[in-house]
Amino acid sequence: MSRSLRLTRRAEASLTEIARWTIENFGLRQAESYEAELLDRCEGILNGEAHSQSCAVLMDDVEDLRFIRAGEHFLVFLEQPDEVIIVDILHSRCDLPHHVAALIALKNEGL
Repeated sequence: MSRSLRLTRRAEASLTEIARWTIENFGLRQAESYEAELLDRCEGILNGEAHSQSCAVLMDDVEDLRFIRAGEHFLVFLEQPDEVIIVDILHSRCDLPHHVAALIALKNEGL
């Protein structure tokens, strides 16, 4: 049985913002290339080809959230038997533990 890939509304909004910023600063071609790189990394997660880390390395009591670097961003996701849910896409300069804590709160509310 193959799994599906789903982006939360938060992740979709982040992807849109990344594309907008990249277009403004580097042009459409670079934005398309970078979006493809991020989505390829999502596919790698889905296919089990990408090495990710548990968010437990960032904070205690995190059981199922994982993250992986993709370009200048981190993909934060849940890996389930039937699907991979990309919860958010965060810039590499962000306070990752702080953002993960907020995502955990959202996850506990049902994403």
